[in-house]
This record gives sequence, C-alpha cells and structure tokens, in this order.
Amino acid sequence: MHRFILKRLGMLIPVLMGVMIIIFTLNYITPGDPARIALGEQAHEDDIAALRTQMGLDDPFAVRLFWFFADTVRFDFGNSLLTGRSVLEEIWARFPTTIHLAITSTVLAVLMGIPLGIICAVKQYSVFDNVATVIGLAGVSMPSFWQALVLVLVFSLNFRWLPATGYDTPLHWILPAITVGTSSAAIIMRMTRSTMLEVIRQDYIRTAKAKGQNDLKIIYKHALKNAIIPVITVIGLQVGFVLGGAVLVEAIFAIPGLGRFVVEAISRRDYPVIQGAVILFALTFALVNMLVDIIYAFFDPRIRSQYVKR
Repeated sequence: MHRFILKRLGMLIPVLMGVMIIIFTLNYITPGDPARIALGEQAHEDDIAALRTQMGLDDPFAVRLFWFFADTVRFDFGNSLLTGRSVLEEIWARFPTTIHLAITSTVLAVLMGIPLGIICAVKQYSVFDNVATVIGLAGVSMPSFWQALVLVLVFSLNFRWLPATGYDTPLHWILPAITVGTSSAAIIMRMTRSTMLEVIRQDYIRTAKAKGQNDLKIIYKHALKNAIIPVITVIGLQVGFVLGGAVLVEAIFAIPGLGRFVVEAISRRDYPVIQGAVILFALTFALVNMLVDIIYAFFDPRIRSQYVKR
C-alpha cells in the first residue's frame, strides 16, 4: 500500500509542472504590463522601466520561467500588484473559506446523489425514477450563476428565510452550498443509478435474493459495494468542478473566499495572484484525485493486491 501511495505522489510532479508551464505561458502572452498596473497609469515611464527591470519582466521567456519554477518550489508567489502583500498570505487568508464551501457542497451532493441513484435503480422506470431523472437533467443544465440569482430572489428577497450575502453563520452556507452542489448531486445520482442497474442484474445478486437475504442488505452490502468505484471517480472529479463553480458563486453571494479574490485579480490583471491561486487549485485537485485512487485500493482488493510484496 505504501508503494501505491508513493507512486501516486510521484505522478503529481509532472502534472503540477505542466500546470505551472501552462499558467505561466498564458500570463506571459496576455496583453498588459504588470509594472504599469502596480504603479498606476499616471506613473512616469522611467519608474515603470525601473520596476520592470526589478521584477525581471525584461528577461527572456526561459529565464523568467526558470525563476518562476524556483520561486514556486519555495511557495514564493511574489506580492500582489494591487495590495502589495504576499500572495501566499492573501491566499491563505481566503482559501479556508473556499475549501469549506467545496467540502459542504460535495457532502451535500453525495448525501443527495447516492441515495437518489440507488432508489432510481431499484425502482427503475417508476414515477419516482422519471421525476428524479427530469430534476437531475435540470440540475446539470442550470448554470450556477443563474441558479444562485434565482435562489436569492426566492429565499432571500421574497420569503426572507435566508441571508443573500456573507458566510458568517450556518444560515449563510445553505444557498451557496445548494448552488454549487446541485449539479454535482445530479451527476452523482445518474452515475449511481447507471452502475447500480448493471450490478443488480448480476447472478450473485439473484443468488442472494434466492437465499432469502434482506433487500437492504443485498443493496448496501453486495450491490452498492461493487457499484461504488465509478461513483467515487465521479465524486473526485466533481471536487474540481466544485472549486471552479465556487469562483462565480463566491462573487454572487459576496463570500470572502479565494474564488471571489481570483475574479477581482483577473479583472485587474493581478498576475501573481492568478498564478498562485491556479497552482493551489491544481494542487488541491491533484491531491483529491490521489486520495480517490487510494480509496479505490480500500474498496477493490484487486488494486490493493498489485502493490503487495510477494
């Protein structure tokens, strides 16, 4: 098992290097002068030129990329062009809020998606299955920003049940978590339904029924355990989509998270913040995928046996 984890950790390195090269290249070719942004449009050209030299913006692409790698390895993303503070400090001040929103949304999606998918598979083509399918398709199709505005309009402005902005209390968490988690819940439900339908038609399920075992035991001990691997894959992938969806949702609900900060940084071309945030998102997503692979080994003994010393 240790060999499996070490191998997955080693595979993270080329992935993160690729992300770093892509984000640096995109920032390099994007129009705009970071030195002019930092000093303002009214700054003197000599001051701008001096700052460009100090920031290394006049160096060739390869040299700048090398120093970018060297600084990133030390978790030194530089200073924000707007606030002047360390990018790492700015990110860590907001990242816990974004992670909390992502975890809350993912837990909500799992608690909704897996039970609904199981029920839809067991009661295939029933009224419940048809209604859940329609709702699931609607959940996947709705853009998160549009759904957020509708939820605010209904539950905040009309009924006044929930606050429209902020993230201070559990009541503030409800609308953002529903907005981000709805699409993921629909995808998890559809995948759970599909894999459960494949499993419950297997011979060993019919054998368990013929032996008179309890239906709940058959579903949760035999069927779900063998159908859960593809569902775990989808849940891991949804974490990345949840982090991406949180960017817009935080801006709509005025949540002081990293996503909202990144939106502001993009609009003002604060390149160090954009680079640091994207790398952190990529690292988080890669770690989640590694965790998913480790969970595979616990659920599927065939994977675990490949890394057992003989």
